[in-house]
Amino acid sequence: MDSVFIGIDVGTGSARVGLFDPRGNLLAVARRPIRIWREDGNIVEQSSADIWQAIRAAVAEALDTARIGPEAVKGIGFDATCSLVVVDRDGAPLPVGPSGDPDRNIIVWMDHRALAETATINATRHPVLRYVGGAISPEMETPKLLWLKKNQPDTFARAAHFFDLADYLSWRATGSTARSVCTLTCKWTYLAHERRWDPDYFRTVGLGEFVEEDFSRIGAEVVDIATPLGAGLTKQAADELGLLPGTPVGASLIDAHAGGVGTLGGISPRGVVSDPRSQLAFIMGTSSCTMSLTREAAFVDGVWGPYYSAMVPGYWLLEGGQSAFGAALDQLVAMHPATAEATEKARVAGLSLLSFLERRAIQMAGSVEEAAFLGADIHIVPDFLGNRSPHADPEATAVISGLTLANGLDSLTRLFVAALCGLCYGTRQIIEANREKGIEFRTLVVAGGAAQGVLLRRILADATGHRVALPETQEAVLLGSAILGAVASGAFEDISAAAARMCRIREEIAPHEGRIAALHAAKYEAFIRLQSVEREIRHSIAEAKG
Repeated sequence: MDSVFIGIDVGTGSARVGLFDPRGNLLAVARRPIRIWREDGNIVEQSSADIWQAIRAAVAEALDTARIGPEAVKGIGFDATCSLVVVDRDGAPLPVGPSGDPDRNIIVWMDHRALAETATINATRHPVLRYVGGAISPEMETPKLLWLKKNQPDTFARAAHFFDLADYLSWRATGSTARSVCTLTCKWTYLAHERRWDPDYFRTVGLGEFVEEDFSRIGAEVVDIATPLGAGLTKQAADELGLLPGTPVGASLIDAHAGGVGTLGGISPRGVVSDPRSQLAFIMGTSSCTMSLTREAAFVDGVWGPYYSAMVPGYWLLEGGQSAFGAALDQLVAMHPATAEATEKARVAGLSLLSFLERRAIQMAGSVEEAAFLGADIHIVPDFLGNRSPHADPEATAVISGLTLANGLDSLTRLFVAALCGLCYGTRQIIEANREKGIEFRTLVVAGGAAQGVLLRRILADATGHRVALPETQEAVLLGSAILGAVASGAFEDISAAAARMCRIREEIAPHEGRIAALHAAKYEAFIRLQSVEREIRHSIAEAKG
């Protein structure tokens, strides 16, 4: 193999490595778990050292599996969750929480310790917030930075760099402190369309020291996605990864955005290059993200953005999503008394628990098309981790209606189907918020582990009334990262050119009409009503508590 590109993806629970050829064919994939710490107070932390070790092991395994030598690797790209990494001037980790453990130097994206700081920032109604859907989220970095300043002042003062995790990885690989326009625009309030930070915003929210430092600790140099960083891999990083010094490394992406790069603008089943503006990338993981592209700035309340050139250069990006997607499905299934029995049956069948439940639902219903009716009488709003879009309500909670004393496998299967429906109605809500602003799509292009489920894709199409397309590769996020390396190496002129060659759609399904559409319309109305009632109850209880 003459040319191979490596995509490295760090999600919430694992680090993964994929090797691709110039046509986007997956040659090998490897995965390693990464450690996560959870504590009361909405604290969720990780270790940059642990993540780097996981990446090293996964790279070695992928190269060995594909029997590819380091000389064949022409480019590398990193993506990661939008988690905050803190290191000192020597690159050593600093503690970010009450534990005082310096190895725990990452505040994970889903850590919600900064809810009060989030409310403080949003109360300013600063014009910068217009470019994050009108309200900042505790998943973003400035609330976390403000929390550190107030609660970990020693760490805040000693920190030489605050990195988005994807930028930390590219710095660890190349020594370059340049930040990606993707990470800073989407999670740090960088105004990419003006190529600048807004000093007044940082002074207003209480982080004025960054202005006085000319933003050196958070990103004085900002580069376009896939820009070659430094002189490529440093000798130390190359030795650690088993690769060659100088191997090009492209400026990074957030993980969901890598999925967008790996899905949009590819080759359709009809053999033509798709217009990315006609597609919505829907990336499913622990959370979910929806990515849509426009040529002009569009403002949608509760949908993050618009962000300029934050995923594909020259396009504005709108980013929606659900704070809990895979995590919500896992939580709902784990709550049921029949889960232990189902888990054992899945093990015997050689299936994952969710694949077992999908198969059982289709068998019970008689077809994948009819399976949604199994969940007809159970209604779920799966906002276990708040509502990211379109309500920008981090304090929202989940609602379940329609439970009985039934506790067998049939009951668990019905709950599973109802959970799929609830997740898809959350997606429909985001789509309709976009539509109200005149943004239309013809096709949802899905990626992530959950996207491989035929039942989820069928319910998604029927619940949203849109075509659903599945990429040829099951590793669209890794492909998006590999595209960064391919562009950085000079193999392609830009991301669009690389996507037109390396991304392909395997299949598309169309939504049903008639009784299936009517079922989803009724359940979606129940979803909206339950969501509204949850807000009303939460507010009334808050008033009663004083």
